[in-house]
Amino acid sequence: MIEDFWGNAIFSVVPTIALGLMFWLMLRSILRADRTERKVYAQIEAEERARLGLDKPVT
Repeated sequence: MIEDFWGNAIFSVVPTIALGLMFWLMLRSILRADRTERKVYAQIEAEERARLGLDKPVT
């Protein structure tokens, strides 16, 4: 009886933990990709502004 309880407890918790881990990994990769994309876009924009002579800060 007690073996069935612990087996059922493990089998009911493991899928929840696995789905939570998969969700966390996907969200983490999306956020990292967005951060990298923003950094690269800002770098390209800064290069273009420098090339066109628009380095003056906007006030």
